[in-house]
Amino acid sequence: MDQSDYVTHNEKLVHQLPDYVADYYLAKSTVPLSPATLYQYLNEFNRFFEWLIETGVSSATSVKQIKLQELENLKKQDVELYKAYLLNRGKQTSQNPKGVLSHRTVNRSLNALSALFRFLTVESENSEGEPYFYRNVMKKISLVQDSETYATRARHIKDKLMLGDQDKAYLNFIQDEYGQHLDAKRLRYYQRDRERDVAINALMLGTGIRVSELTNMDVAHLSLKAASVSVRRKGGKWDSVPIAKWVLPYLASYVSIRQSRYHATAATPALFLTRGTDEPRRITTATVELLVAKYSTAFNHVRITPHKLRHTLASKLYLETKNEHLVATQLGQSSTSATGLYTHIIDTKQREALNQLHGDEDDK
Repeated sequence: MDQSDYVTHNEKLVHQLPDYVADYYLAKSTVPLSPATLYQYLNEFNRFFEWLIETGVSSATSVKQIKLQELENLKKQDVELYKAYLLNRGKQTSQNPKGVLSHRTVNRSLNALSALFRFLTVESENSEGEPYFYRNVMKKISLVQDSETYATRARHIKDKLMLGDQDKAYLNFIQDEYGQHLDAKRLRYYQRDRERDVAINALMLGTGIRVSELTNMDVAHLSLKAASVSVRRKGGKWDSVPIAKWVLPYLASYVSIRQSRYHATAATPALFLTRGTDEPRRITTATVELLVAKYSTAFNHVRITPHKLRHTLASKLYLETKNEHLVATQLGQSSTSATGLYTHIIDTKQREALNQLHGDEDDK
């Protein structure tokens, strides 16, 4: 979904939730949190409230009727039971379509609830200028320890990264080879969108930006002269992101045909477009995810996501600089806590290189 779609869905969700959640939504919309983040949080609130009703922890008969006093009086054991419910939903089957949640997903749910309770107990203000209540049960709830180490995660994803010259080979494949075996109809669409699709993949590989940051970009946010792009990061802050110089020709090629190929006008702010029936439309994250999957599968028979392109940039940047702070800055992360993953990915490459050196000596 693009930003306007998230806003529409968020407003529908807010009407189904208690009024104090609407207060939270209004406050966080003006910070602003991104519409995509708010969408995730609102769905987590709804899931928690539905569980409160289903288990009898709340006496309400609908989510909208859950009172502040019920949240104020929640026991630590109640929330621990909810955490256990998330962790033990079981394997996904036809009878159990929800399936199991990863530890990271459970922690995302707990973080969303912590944000709501922090708002209600610290940031909100009633008619007397006081927070809605003061007892924050979420302060007593710990996150789930991730059972997967960085080394394990690195092993899982490193084969889906485009290290070495693979990233440029991938772009050359999209530009020059992908269309060779297409039928006439698919070839026509491919030729129409080729410059756009190459530019999208190149920009993610040359900046490490998130797919949502890419799809929300406007023409005004891109500066080919300065080799930078302005994006709205998680939390709503704007950031100027450097672009690797080798990416610029791909972007320039797309910009040169954007107006004529997609019928863009001065009233079309979005940088990356799709052809609509009546007018061009901003490309969606779903479309970008599909086109990355399509090209990557055709390139090396491994279906990847835009996030793997982000991992690729981060891994290559760390390999080049050995500087976790620089990688975190490039990715728009406030700390280096997540960059340990890339050090482990590079460690595996170093180990492979060492093994190869040993093999070379044996051949002598």
